[in-house]
Amino acid sequence: MVVREMTKQDVPKLRKIYLETRIKTFEWIDPKNFELADFDKDTEEEIILVAESNGSPVGFISLYAPDSFIHCLFVDWAWKGTGVGHLLLEEAKGYLPLPLKLKCVSKNTSALAFYKKEGWKLVDEVTDTENYWNLVYGE
Repeated sequence: MVVREMTKQDVPKLRKIYLETRIKTFEWIDPKNFELADFDKDTEEEIILVAESNGSPVGFISLYAPDSFIHCLFVDWAWKGTGVGHLLLEEAKGYLPLPLKLKCVSKNTSALAFYKKEGWKLVDEVTDTENYWNLVYGE
């Protein structure tokens, strides 16, 4: 497994991972609300690191450097639970100064459990159109 910066050739596969994983994960949201083009819009102006196996992307993490903020962490469903998310988080630590921050939708209990296992701390839950937790690492 290799983690590297995204290239233009990765974009079609990353769009697909982003779309398919959101549909499966966010089952409380109508899948019609998701599109392939969301990847481009949602990761604009971010550093994107790609986890690759046998020459093919299997996951990605997007970083908004000015705020040491992890915006997206998505792993191909077939690779879930194989350590890809851990590798991407570890690589992000080399790109951003501590403390790192992220938000996680409150209903996404499996992601919240993953981040806790990785050493992230829940700071506060925000009530919004969709409730989410602010998390911090390295503080």
